[in-house]
Amino acid sequence: MNFRNPKNGRIEAVKAAFLWCLLFGPLYFLYKRVWLHAIISLILIYPTDGLSWLIYPFFAHRIVVKQYLKSGWQEVRVN
Repeated sequence: MNFRNPKNGRIEAVKAAFLWCLLFGPLYFLYKRVWLHAIISLILIYPTDGLSWLIYPFFAHRIVVKQYLKSGWQEVRVN
């Protein structure tokens, strides 16, 4: 799934969000500029003894897509 920023035309891909979030946890959300979930996932790591790091990836794709759409990005199909 690809998104285009209408202000500057930049295209970002949201691929393998599950894998990247599983490997890098909150750093993936920081990279994608989803600040709220980066902070929440970082905070949840400690009280859950890391269990949240294994659960958050199931929601990562939906979270990033929702953030892009909320920020005004448009979904595009790139061939």
